Amino acid sequence: MKKRIHSRKELQAYRKQLRKNLTPAEAFLWRHLKAKKLCGRRFNRQHSIKNYIVDFYCAAEKLVIELDGAVHFTPQAQEYDRKRTEVLNELGFTVIRFENKMVFENLDSVLLEISEHFQQNPEGSSLNKGGEL
Repeated sequence: MKKRIHSRKELQAYRKQLRKNLTPAEAFLWRHLKAKKLCGRRFNRQHSIKNYIVDFYCAAEKLVIELDGAVHFTPQAQEYDRKRTEVLNELGFTVIRFENKMVFENLDSVLLEISEHFQQNPEGSSLNKGGEL
């Protein structure tokens, strides 16, 4: 029997807590990803894959988006993130990372980079429903 790797029950309460307490960068980016605003793609926030909880996940693209704040810049955190990304890549997921400040200072380029990882962009579609980046 195939073992479930998404949305494991044992992480449900923790995922819910994280969704209620998004970082400012996560909340800001979420406003631009939710409700299929980016190229019609559906994203989930604080989604679990295996024992990892990722910031944002697009199932249609097997795409994981991680936002990194100051806690990610220690050698220990960088090694943990490297191993985590390696495991997710081995499972067939693409992981892209952005520093929190990038989300605030260069949102258009962040959204563009995310959309460049989409397998197919529907012809004539804009990056979001409002027609903006």
